[in-house]
Amino acid sequence: MAEKQEEMSPVELKVARQIEYYFGDHNLPRDKFLKEQLQLDDGWVTLETMLKFNRLKCLTTETSVIVEALQKSKTGILEISEDKTKVRRSPNKPLPEVNDDYKDALKQKSVYMKGFPLDTSLDEIQEWLNPKGTIENIQMRRTLQRQFKGSVFICFDTEESSKLFLERSDIKSFKDNEMLVLSREAYHVKKTEERKLLKAETKAKAKQNVEQQQKNAEDKEMGLLLDEQTGCLLKFSGELEDVSREDFHELFSGHGKIKWVNFTRGAKEGTLLFDGNAKVAFDKAKEASGGELKIKDNSVNWQVLDGDEEKDELKNIIDAQQESYNRSKNRVSRGRSGGRGRGRGGRGRGRGGRDGRDQGRSQFKGKKTKFESDDEDDKPVAPKRELEDNDGPAAKVPKTENGS
Repeated sequence: MAEKQEEMSPVELKVARQIEYYFGDHNLPRDKFLKEQLQLDDGWVTLETMLKFNRLKCLTTETSVIVEALQKSKTGILEISEDKTKVRRSPNKPLPEVNDDYKDALKQKSVYMKGFPLDTSLDEIQEWLNPKGTIENIQMRRTLQRQFKGSVFICFDTEESSKLFLERSDIKSFKDNEMLVLSREAYHVKKTEERKLLKAETKAKAKQNVEQQQKNAEDKEMGLLLDEQTGCLLKFSGELEDVSREDFHELFSGHGKIKWVNFTRGAKEGTLLFDGNAKVAFDKAKEASGGELKIKDNSVNWQVLDGDEEKDELKNIIDAQQESYNRSKNRVSRGRSGGRGRGRGGRGRGRGGRDGRDQGRSQFKGKKTKFESDDEDDKPVAPKRELEDNDGPAAKVPKTENGS
């Protein structure tokens, strides 16, 4: 057998290999045209028809060359008709049943190689691989535009052949290109890990983009809000150890509506945010007090803020509102998970029910920056949710109070 195959010319060797590929286990099951031809004459296909195949036609246009090549081949896959005008797959070599066992066997005897120059031809790859093992099929991997990707799947005749090939030292480079060589099973494991990593990176990038978009929107909204809220801040300082936030609401009651008191008990200074002009409210309260505005008989220094100082302080207040909102949201979440069926507001009143001390206070609505209006219908606005959660119902937003 070896001697006769050595007698084959290079052209005959290529011709025999090409026709045997057409009728082989890898191509025939998926070759629609060839399968249709097999139905016409008990599996026989004329050599004239075979010469319509482009790769074979590039090797020879003579039927006599095909006959000579197949007669010298000893693979036993094909047989020639008595009149030497037709060829068919030998009935003694039926196609294998394509089931899970067959697919698994193919995987075990296949190898993945990457690193070929993109202009490499199949003939070049075959010529380079021929001395390195008995190969059943070479699949050149291509893009959707049919461009060679520089990688191939090589199917050997046995699993043992594929293992021996992987151990060779002369497959590490091709035309000075470093080659990546893996078993097909190792290749699939590698691709699975790469897909997981890519998915995680894509998800993280998408989340980062969403967060950046939200931040940009918040910054823009914050800028607009700071531009709109002018002349509404009144700063105070003095000896205020026994003063609470409620005292400021009481002091300005009837003179101006306080939306937020930025003050901690025991501090010596703070800021009042009015729903309207702070100077007007201050002048009214001062006039009602006889010319000097004190709180609990304590002298206080009052200053209506403007310019950059006003914007900086307003931003601090908005940040404080956001922090208060987040704390309130966390408390409600813990209350729901406790299983009692009601939170602190479940007894007929929330924190806003304590003698009305929080009436008229402002809220920061999470992602949606907005101050509470006087309308009863002005409900809290739910914070914008993450992209993955936007299919569910909108979350209820707990009220955020600015009590003492």
